[in-house]
Amino acid sequence: MTDEARQSAVERAWRELVDTARRTAAEGLVVGTSGNVSVRVGELILVTPSGVPYDRLTPRDTVAVDLDGRQVIGDLRPTSELPLHLAVHRHTDAAAVVHTHAVHATAVSTLVPELPPVHYMTAALGGPVRVAGYALYGTEELARNMLQALRDRSACLLQNHGTVTYGATLSEAYDRTAQLEWMCRLWLTASSVPGRTPTLLSESQLAEVSHHLHDYGQRPA
Repeated sequence: MTDEARQSAVERAWRELVDTARRTAAEGLVVGTSGNVSVRVGELILVTPSGVPYDRLTPRDTVAVDLDGRQVIGDLRPTSELPLHLAVHRHTDAAAVVHTHAVHATAVSTLVPELPPVHYMTAALGGPVRVAGYALYGTEELARNMLQALRDRSACLLQNHGTVTYGATLSEAYDRTAQLEWMCRLWLTASSVPGRTPTLLSESQLAEVSHHLHDYGQRPA
């Protein structure tokens, strides 16, 4: 890739990253500057900066690090959750990561060790979504706990903290975050009905869904 092509790719990725970060705020998945987003461009990881409102970000605010966490673009400090993002990019096939403090998902993280499979879209995230053990934000310990919970999954909950999802694109990572928050809200709603217990899907039912999801959506002409 030429320097010009690389610069163009970084600029496009930064615009999409900022749009995604703003969307998490607009749709109530974060409050203020909580949560963060990253996207990979070659060996660069673009990340939201620490403590800067998303509506103030411009192309001049681009922040990027290498896979070792060394800052190579920008003057603003990267997100405090950089260890979390780097862990996902190093140990999975992620091209994009979204971390939020979504209300219903965070509530579920305080109640159970994994989100019960109350809906078939559980299969789209690799299976029942696990809760990573609590650790201080921004630490390597939190990143390790998260990786354990993400094993064979594309999403997890962080205990008393929030959500992490990843995907091949920012759009996919964001959609998984929204889907996870919706399922958490669904489970909380169903389980709050007095005298009733939500029915859950079995492993075989989830496996059947997983098989069918391979053919979901439009096929190339």
